[in-house]
Amino acid sequence: MAKRNLDDIDRGLIGLLRGNSRMTTAAMGRHLGLSRSAVQERLKRLERDKVVAGYTIELGSAADQPGVSAHVLLTIDPKQHDRALNALKHVPEIISCHTASGVHDAIAMVRANNAAHLDDVLTRIGRTPGINRTLSSVLLATIFERR
Repeated sequence: MAKRNLDDIDRGLIGLLRGNSRMTTAAMGRHLGLSRSAVQERLKRLERDKVVAGYTIELGSAADQPGVSAHVLLTIDPKQHDRALNALKHVPEIISCHTASGVHDAIAMVRANNAAHLDDVLTRIGRTPGINRTLSSVLLATIFERR
């Protein structure tokens, strides 16, 4: 499918969804000067064209959020690259994984409940077939975060 060109209304709709993915279509319509049905049609089109792939939540400060995060740099056996990365998809504590250029082949972003839990996750990652080496950096404080 050809890449979809987004107009100002599409970008506005996406911005509203980023701010609150649970906002009603009627409220989005009021913000954008559209009817509820026009917003619904645009959302359907954005989903169909794979511009919007899903809706999610962001946990607030009152939620029981995991207590420790880490970046895990991965060196992967080239012959087992796909197998290793596929196995990492099944580790629920890995919230994202990115291929990388340079010395390391990939970077996994990990969230765990505490240091002992993180240690267990890192052990499981290190034992994954095809993962030759890991290098972890525990995150201490978040200065800011963009979405």
